[in-house]
Amino acid sequence: MKLKNKLSYFLWGLLLIISGTIQAQNQVTLSGRVLDESQTPLAFVTIKVENQLAGSTTDLDGKYQFTFQTADTVVITYQMMGFQKRTKKLINPQGKLTLNIMMKPMSLDLAGVTVKEVRRQLSGTQQLDAEKLKHLPSTTGNAVEELVATQAGVSTHNELSSQYNVRGGSFDENSVYINGVEVYRPLLISSGQQEGLSVINSDMVEKINFSAGGFDAQYGDKMSSVLDITYKRPQHNEAKVALSLLGGSVYAGMKKGNFTMTHGIRYKTNQYLLGSLETKGEYNPSFLDYQTYISWQPNKKWSFDVIGNISQNKYDFVPENRNTNFGTMQDVKSFKVYFDGQEKDLFRTFFGTFSLSRHFGPKSKLSLLGSAFMTQERETYDIQGQYWLSETNTSEQLGVGTYLEHARNYLNANMKSLKLLYDLKAGNHQILSGITWKNEAIKEKANEWEMRDSSGYSIPHDPTRLELIYSLRSPELKMTSNRMELFAQDTWRFENNAGVFSLNYGARLSYWNWNKEWLFSPRVSLGYVPSWNDRFTFRLASGIYYQAPFYKELRDTTTIDGTTYITLNKGIRSPRSIQVVLGGDYKFSMRERLFKLTAEVYYKALSRINPYNVDNVRIVYYGENIGKGYTTGVDLKLFGEFIEGTDSWISLSLMKAQQTINGKSMPQPTDQRYNVNFFFTDFFPGTTRWQMNLKATVAGGLPFGPPHTGLEKQVFRAPAYKRVDIGMNYRLLDNEDGRNPHKWARPFRNIWLGLDGFNILGINNVSSYYWVTDVTNQQYAVPNYLTGRQINFRILVEM
Repeated sequence: MKLKNKLSYFLWGLLLIISGTIQAQNQVTLSGRVLDESQTPLAFVTIKVENQLAGSTTDLDGKYQFTFQTADTVVITYQMMGFQKRTKKLINPQGKLTLNIMMKPMSLDLAGVTVKEVRRQLSGTQQLDAEKLKHLPSTTGNAVEELVATQAGVSTHNELSSQYNVRGGSFDENSVYINGVEVYRPLLISSGQQEGLSVINSDMVEKINFSAGGFDAQYGDKMSSVLDITYKRPQHNEAKVALSLLGGSVYAGMKKGNFTMTHGIRYKTNQYLLGSLETKGEYNPSFLDYQTYISWQPNKKWSFDVIGNISQNKYDFVPENRNTNFGTMQDVKSFKVYFDGQEKDLFRTFFGTFSLSRHFGPKSKLSLLGSAFMTQERETYDIQGQYWLSETNTSEQLGVGTYLEHARNYLNANMKSLKLLYDLKAGNHQILSGITWKNEAIKEKANEWEMRDSSGYSIPHDPTRLELIYSLRSPELKMTSNRMELFAQDTWRFENNAGVFSLNYGARLSYWNWNKEWLFSPRVSLGYVPSWNDRFTFRLASGIYYQAPFYKELRDTTTIDGTTYITLNKGIRSPRSIQVVLGGDYKFSMRERLFKLTAEVYYKALSRINPYNVDNVRIVYYGENIGKGYTTGVDLKLFGEFIEGTDSWISLSLMKAQQTINGKSMPQPTDQRYNVNFFFTDFFPGTTRWQMNLKATVAGGLPFGPPHTGLEKQVFRAPAYKRVDIGMNYRLLDNEDGRNPHKWARPFRNIWLGLDGFNILGINNVSSYYWVTDVTNQQYAVPNYLTGRQINFRILVEM
């Protein structure tokens, strides 16, 4: 009996093994990747096997893998909203198979209009469309920064400047990276008129990633935002020439085997725009820039990249006269000035980077990055103004006087860095770590003063001697320091019955030998796509962020007998911000067009604040950590196809930025309360040759007060900044497919003609104020207006 039972168990076991073997032989493992036409991975593509329960969805890298039962014919479908459905038929599939799929955008029956999938954002970083740069109406020539300034939470109050504020932060709180290397800007620039071309050449840009808060640990110690630029490696030989009344640019890209090279030359002049200012005179600004990007990949294991940039910005100005009317309808004042003197400024910068990478297969890479930045800056002026301030309605003279402004400011700076970066993909984890060494050597000599004489008395008045209303002097200041930075982060992407998750966690550790300060900055963010409705995306981010001081933040001042002297504060500490950002997206379709509504709420608890004053685009710090405060607000953005086949958006930001200094509460200098940005694109009905871009901004006024006083005197509010720019573009030649029958057209891909209308509503926006003081010490704030209505012509030739 026992023998019979044993034989029975043996037969049953053998039967199970045979059954399992047969079943395993019927199992097929299918894996692969899903990309769009630009080779960008598509996440959350639904993959199903017809007549079976098997299937999967792609991860954030577009990858998928699952098993199914074989058959004589198996049909696999790939589906995603906004893309054409793909079907693959497999005949008696066996074993392990790989299928890489490219999906095309869905086409509607609307005369060639194409609907595109709205990109999903699981982290605090959004990707902007670099194609928008080509036809953007631009006053600065810095199209990337102008595109960033249209995003939610971002604002600018000066169309001549490429600098921007993000969620209440200062201009200095925004970090910029090109191909993984942090870049710098000149230090002495004090107005948008002096600003030239930024280091970012928009013709060379492939990807634009921007974060207004809650960014990862890989990015350095700045408190407000990150702009991460990736330069392109051209896929074929190409060229571009652009000319306008504001300057021109030439771009050329070359590809030969594994070697690519791009070159860009840009020239810009603000002379035409500055002619619309109320201060008349001889403006001679010229800004010249050359940049190159060289990439070589001799094999799959090694890659070598080099970026070089040379830039020279010159600003020469000889003022002649000015006539400004300001006030209310019932109380109009007139300010007339006749000038002598001139201003001559020079900003010359050199920037270079290299990157050497060793690839250990497709999932890991070790990179060595180096950079060097040098700037030589000179700001010199002697300008005398004879002014009359009067009541227009009564012709009463309120003030008659003279002012004389003098400056001899010189600065030289050298910054070098080395960075070792390791990137590893392990399953659902992407691990990134790095260590950076930075060396800074800065030398400055500053001498500024201003004399005012009103009705025969110098201000401040002293009957025994001549007093200056403002005097700033410094010996030759020198600073040499080293920084060490270390970071590590992990992005873990996983999926369960609740939905899809993306968890990023990491930390930064840094040390600066100037003030012997250690900084530890932990950061974490979570993105979530719920299984109950994949139209929603939720994000939560938090962390401790620092504003590591740079040279300007160190400049402490002491006033003795009316003269202010500069010293460098070795006891300065990094301002700290504890941030929480909660946001999400909702994707929906309306009239067969895709839209995305984004909302983010944020709170920043600020401590160890180094207070600062803002004058135009110049920031002057107190040089001491004497404040605390907070910034809170909400950003809303609606993005989508307002017009079929085009992307447009509108954003609304509400914010409050408060600080407390020496026990007194006051708004921060960038407390603008509200901001509305609108970017709209349209084609003329029935044709894609005519394109229109509309850019509009309404930003709340910033606090201001008398010059050379503390923030407690900033009790006034400037009027709101309002501006509308429009660009009309006509496609003179369309030869994208290279099949144009005309011989003369064959070398060209596109020829565009453009007409821009800057400030088409003719609004007088205020950049700053000039304060006039009469003999009774009463002060009047005379507004300095920005540019008026202007027309610009453009031509763009692509080859």
